[in-house]
Amino acid sequence: MRRARESKRPASQVRPGARAGSGGGARARARTRAAAGATARAPAAPRSPDLLALARDVVRIEAAAVAALEPRLGSEFLAAVELLASCRGKVIVSGVGKSGLIAHKIAATLTSTGTPAVYLHPADALHGDAGLFTPGDAALFVSKSGGSEELLSLLPYLARHGIPLVSVIASPQSALARKSKVTLVTGPLREACPMDLTPTTSITLAQVMGDCLAVALLERRGFRAEDFRFLHPGGVIGRAASRRVEELMHDGDDLPRVGLEARLRDVMLEIMAKRLGITTVVDGAGRLAGVVSDGDFKRILTRHPQPWE
Repeated sequence: MRRARESKRPASQVRPGARAGSGGGARARARTRAAAGATARAPAAPRSPDLLALARDVVRIEAAAVAALEPRLGSEFLAAVELLASCRGKVIVSGVGKSGLIAHKIAATLTSTGTPAVYLHPADALHGDAGLFTPGDAALFVSKSGGSEELLSLLPYLARHGIPLVSVIASPQSALARKSKVTLVTGPLREACPMDLTPTTSITLAQVMGDCLAVALLERRGFRAEDFRFLHPGGVIGRAASRRVEELMHDGDDLPRVGLEARLRDVMLEIMAKRLGITTVVDGAGRLAGVVSDGDFKRILTRHPQPWE
């Protein structure tokens, strides 16, 4: 009786998990495999750009911009140098974002070459550090647009203390340029990134202009190697600037030396043995009579291929 009742159950009432007929099941499995295959096939990767060519473009764009900066240096630049050199106090350098990083570097370079300078972040100035501004100071602001609200907010402090402003700026028509006593224009310019947005060329030009000011100021102030050595007592630069000739020269057996009667072969062997590219020539009393360099040998060999025969 139970078998009879089960045989009368409609075909549509298949128990969950029961195996379907062979025809429909095969088609379903085929569709499943096709869908899985389509999912497994990843889309083709986009063609990668020529990154080396892009990097070379960056070099060309920035190098061309630096070269174009040279003819712009004129009376305004000289006025900026005189203004900064004549200030009785310190130079306060400021900027925002990437320009702020360059401003920080410019302040460090000025300080290390005889022009006392300090970097001031505009946001910190608005929270108490504006106390750095004192009569006799000068200000140097770095900006591409010249419209940074943070920098513009510092102008009342400059006016209050009578502090003159030099701006390194790409936009000569900006609000900051109009408020500056001297404007050093670095634009118009094209940023080196494909979107012409990432601060690249503008930052390079700002740093170059800062270097121009620092070098001109150290010359204007008569800054000497002795002064540089005094301000750089540590590190490789300090050691190199403070070392004396007696610490670097070769003497004794380390000094290449031949007599006046030495053969050319012996001279060449002495140069090769001491590895200095040169040898001294002394007389019988040990006094210096001259020198022979490997360059002299090259010139001799061009005329006499076998000079020792």
